[in-house]
Amino acid sequence: MIFSTSEFKARMAKVKQSMLKQGIDVLLVSNPANQNYLTGYDGWSFYTPQMVLVSLEIDQPIWFGRQMDAVGAKFTSFLSEESVIPYPDKYVGSTDLHPMDYLATFIIDKGLAKGTIGVEMDDYYYTAKWHAILTNKLHSANFVDAFLLVNWARMVKSEHELLLMEQAGQIASKAMQGAYNVADVGVRQCDVMAEVYRITTSGTDEFGGTFPCKPPNAMVGELCSAPHLSWTDAPLQKDEIFYIELGGIRHRYHSPLARCIYLGQPSKEIHETAKIIAEGLNAVLDTVKPGILCRDLETAWRKVINKHGITKDSRIGYPVGIGYPPTWGELTCSLRGSDETVIEENMTFHCIPALWFQNYGLVISESFAVTASGAKTFSDYPRELLVKNV
Repeated sequence: MIFSTSEFKARMAKVKQSMLKQGIDVLLVSNPANQNYLTGYDGWSFYTPQMVLVSLEIDQPIWFGRQMDAVGAKFTSFLSEESVIPYPDKYVGSTDLHPMDYLATFIIDKGLAKGTIGVEMDDYYYTAKWHAILTNKLHSANFVDAFLLVNWARMVKSEHELLLMEQAGQIASKAMQGAYNVADVGVRQCDVMAEVYRITTSGTDEFGGTFPCKPPNAMVGELCSAPHLSWTDAPLQKDEIFYIELGGIRHRYHSPLARCIYLGQPSKEIHETAKIIAEGLNAVLDTVKPGILCRDLETAWRKVINKHGITKDSRIGYPVGIGYPPTWGELTCSLRGSDETVIEENMTFHCIPALWFQNYGLVISESFAVTASGAKTFSDYPRELLVKNV
């Protein structure tokens, strides 16, 4: 296990406190990141139905999943054998049987098919079919939406979680430097990204990395005006921007980092725009402290860009931590002008104040923790446009 049993118990206490406030007796957790947070389970098995059940009447959470993956729960979770409930493989890929039928029967047998059951209604992994089966079988219970209940509990990190994110930040810095080292005129975009993957997997000499929850965003030239595209096998050319948003990963904890590499000498416009982004990002980081609101950070950014005649209507950041496909974001609050979430010590964010124009885009980002004295970034990589003379 990566974390102590006492840490998992503290996490459960936070979640159960939120359940009590919302009048929830049983919580069904479908999100793999939330399952990892509550149990430690870490396996690539979420492509088949699996669930973590939290009951106010039971001390430990209950992991429910495919029979062959129950062994992985033994190796990666803190759960006792009685808290790991496997369903037979005949339920996998069947047109006649469904794992949610098995789960519903288990809930009934445990006497939990009553009161209020919370489910993650807007989660990527909680399907309409799952909900139909569960509500039909557990018709005596009252179902309510508990989307983001666990996500909010995850926002304030423990010291051990912060350490993992700091290590992930070191891996991210090394990966970005690796991309810069390999990028050159005539080198294929895919070969640069292969170096990124090599480093994020191998990590540093002191600690290794692992696979990211999503591929890096990596665009070249005019495609940089679109924020979420991927690289190609085309060779890099002189006077091109290579926009890279990657993540360092340590035991599923992600520290994102974004920079742009320019091959050649950038125009005055591109150079000045990058300086404005860095100035705005620094203003955000200088504003960070416990007790302020998310909107206060966006205000600090907007003051900088507005004085340079630039406007931006999209958010500039979001909380990060545990990452499973398709995102490393925690999906709770946003660094935007309308968000009044109070920022607390040991929350962690990715501030990515990118600017996109008609023919290009630029980005400089930082992941950071909120400390009593301000922002502590997880990466120490130069906060500037990375110019490479060719």
